[in-house]
Amino acid sequence: MRVNSLGLHTSLLRLPHNEWEKRAFEIIRQQKLRNSELERKQGEQNILLEFPKSENIDQIMESSKRLGSTNVNLNYEAKGGKNEDVEYQLMAKRLGFEAKWKPLIQYLSSLGLNECHFARIYNRHKPTLQTKAASAQERMDFLRGVGVKTEDLVKIIVKQPQILGYTIENNIKPHIDFLRGLGVPDSRLGQIITANPSFFSYSLELSLKPRVRFLIEEVGIKRTDLAKVVILGPQTLRQPAEAMKSRLEFFSKELGASKGNLVKMVTKHPQLLHYSIKDGIQLRINFLRSIGMNDADIVKILTRLPQILSLSVEKNLRPKYSYLVKELENGVESLSVHPLYFSISLKRRIWPRHRFLTSMKKVANKPFPVKALLVNDECFCGRWAHTTLQDYQAFRQLLLGELAGEVSEKQGHVIKYRT
Repeated sequence: MRVNSLGLHTSLLRLPHNEWEKRAFEIIRQQKLRNSELERKQGEQNILLEFPKSENIDQIMESSKRLGSTNVNLNYEAKGGKNEDVEYQLMAKRLGFEAKWKPLIQYLSSLGLNECHFARIYNRHKPTLQTKAASAQERMDFLRGVGVKTEDLVKIIVKQPQILGYTIENNIKPHIDFLRGLGVPDSRLGQIITANPSFFSYSLELSLKPRVRFLIEEVGIKRTDLAKVVILGPQTLRQPAEAMKSRLEFFSKELGASKGNLVKMVTKHPQLLHYSIKDGIQLRINFLRSIGMNDADIVKILTRLPQILSLSVEKNLRPKYSYLVKELENGVESLSVHPLYFSISLKRRIWPRHRFLTSMKKVANKPFPVKALLVNDECFCGRWAHTTLQDYQAFRQLLLGELAGEVSEKQGHVIKYRT
């Protein structure tokens, strides 16, 4: 049976419209069965060890080692003790914890931290484990009060264990007030803290305020846009001014970007201020040049879509460009008009829409209209496909489901075009 460049049976593209939904449901059913079987097999691999009542922790440790496990789920109750006491003794012996750390470890465990997390904290910042449990709880409760999700506390503590020792009045609250002063709404505080917990380790007067002044005075960011920049790129606040300056100078010298261009780029995608020049920015620029863009075109496309600098050349930009030229029969000039083409999914939008319109013979002339790929599904179905949203969704599900089935059956098969 013939397959197309994506490894999909070409016969699927010739199915009558009334068969799309039927086949789509069948694909979904088969995929669910495969997932259920996988979950069942994974569940069988989870071992629950039941030990007889004993006070000999060394004996339990030895049994654990023989079974090749260092994170054992114990169904055990020591004489006169509790499960958690034995579990703590096991972990403490493995990691070299002190007995006085137990209250803090138990509190952190209640948040969802496990032994692997504690090992990382121990290796990265051992003094943190001397924090009193009551103090740590007060600080974490405060963070939850300003919008940090409980499940995100684990990420924050593992990334920045020192946060357990930061006082509310002298550190945490002043830093949060600083964010509010930039115009960051309370609804976004938790998001910024989770993305950049090391923010609390920087001095307000010596680091954070000078960086904000740099963004305003040197980069040209409007005060009204500061909150947007911080929300989109929380890491910007920890980037030294000299490092940010070097990236701006690179764009000016390498591409001839004006200050106006740079302001728009940073406002839309402040992350570019901490991308590697050699291994990040330069690689993307070289790719755009390699497909025929001149520097003026590159500045134009980066001003409109600076997020291109975050996309992988080999896994994203090159496959999309290849599909644009070979399948959609467009030239590089279409990217200057429609740079958003690079921002949409090849597998989930570009490919299904292209196949849908061509299979229905809705596109008579070439090149394929890139505009048809940029609108939402409702507009695409109404304006371009002249069909129902349900018909298109069934067709797309059929293609994606069949593609998933092909990959599942042929392990190691490499898809030519990836998202």
